[in-house]
Amino acid sequence: MNRLRPAFVIILVLMVIGIVDLFRSNPGFFLIPVVVLGAIFLLYKYPPGRGRNADAGSNTRKSTVKPVRNAQNKPKTPRKNIPFRVIEGGKDDENLPKYH
Repeated sequence: MNRLRPAFVIILVLMVIGIVDLFRSNPGFFLIPVVVLGAIFLLYKYPPGRGRNADAGSNTRKSTVKPVRNAQNKPKTPRKNIPFRVIEGGKDDENLPKYH
């Protein structure tokens, strides 16, 4: 098992002492973030509109079913045969070095 470095342990202990001291001197400082994070967690865990009484009137779920399209059901569209053209550039390559 890897041992913790002494500098890391000292910094960790000082952080814990600072947080405890801050909480003792001003507990309201931690109250707002804890309430906000708790509300976010509860909304994530139990989103609104997903309760037991939301679908109390209906026992069936509404789902949309898309028709399956495969190669046989696909409508055939005629393709246009368009040849590609090479457009000549107007740049004079004779005066430029090969590698620049």
